[in-house]
Amino acid sequence: MNQIDLNGQVAVVTGGASGFGLACAKRFIASGAKVSLWDRDAEALKLATGLLGAEASSQTVDITDYDGLAAAHATVEKQVGPVSILLNSAGIAGKNAPLDEYGLDEWRRVIEINLNGTFYVNRVVIPSMKARNYGRIVNISSVAGKEGNPNAAAYAASKSGVLGLVKALGKEVAKYDIAVNAITPAVANTAILKEVTKEFIEYMLSRIPRGRFLEVDELANMVAWLVSKENSFTTASVFDLSGGRTTY
Repeated sequence: MNQIDLNGQVAVVTGGASGFGLACAKRFIASGAKVSLWDRDAEALKLATGLLGAEASSQTVDITDYDGLAAAHATVEKQVGPVSILLNSAGIAGKNAPLDEYGLDEWRRVIEINLNGTFYVNRVVIPSMKARNYGRIVNISSVAGKEGNPNAAAYAASKSGVLGLVKALGKEVAKYDIAVNAITPAVANTAILKEVTKEFIEYMLSRIPRGRFLEVDELANMVAWLVSKENSFTTASVFDLSGGRTTY
């Protein structure tokens, strides 16, 4: 493993108990950072922190609970250290259905978690990063946010919104040496696949020239550089992890 230097950094990882978040947490720790995993699944957090060891801690919090996020951030800053890295990987796929059959409550749920939740957690960490004139943020979007997928309008809309937020916020805080970027992964073998149909998974795979799922460690490798001091210029940008599906 090519070790990116994250020594002395404190990272918050939302959705950190599994999938992309857990893979990135492992890579951050291997590169010298301390990591606080944020997730709403207390039992999964217990298992994840046990796996990661002494450099990992956790906060049981829902990404849609702004006050809870603020309290978690204050706790990490006091007990672990100044938060200099945020990886936001919390999210859901939502149900698959045509737009005219899509439930209003389900639409609101997907937008609240994927888009509003991203706004909430970024809003919580930004003030202290600005005060210290340093920060690195990566928000996970999706190729669906670029291209859309049929029968998944809520997910596509929420992830497209994340891209707009990243581009705006990255420009706002660039003068504080805070880099805010997004990644757009294709289908990966994570728990989110349990939320969609086999037919939908096959459709997604058929569009990837590589012909396979993204591996979570591949994503973690890219993110590790994006949250490092070596990424000293690029911000408000979108990095593709689609295996050739999207080339922009």
